[in-house]
Amino acid sequence: MDTTIICPRFETAISILSQRWTGLIIYQLLEGPQRFSQLTESIGISGRLLSERLKNLEAQQIVLRQVYPETPVRIEYGLTEKGFAMKPVMDELQQWSQDWVAPVDQLEDAAPKKELLPKPTT
Repeated sequence: MDTTIICPRFETAISILSQRWTGLIIYQLLEGPQRFSQLTESIGISGRLLSERLKNLEAQQIVLRQVYPETPVRIEYGLTEKGFAMKPVMDELQQWSQDWVAPVDQLEDAAPKKELLPKPTT
């Protein structure tokens, strides 16, 4: 695989996931559909920003907004098949963070490694 040119699809995928809070929203929705207030509480994101991110994820067909015609109206957000397909990626990222990312209270103490690893051979 020629890694000197980045695949446009990969670049788009990284651009979606690199938006602040987007990965956490997807990760949270992997547990199942949730209401707006549940997401704001569990993630700690402002309502305005959560609304913006959810609209973007809906436009990407990653999240589905489900309106239940009850009184009062109930709205839940859940992952589509496309969104749920990110589960293996999110699971691997979770494992990577456990293996390689220092706890928040220790980030300043973490000394960076000063050697580069050789390019992997395939």
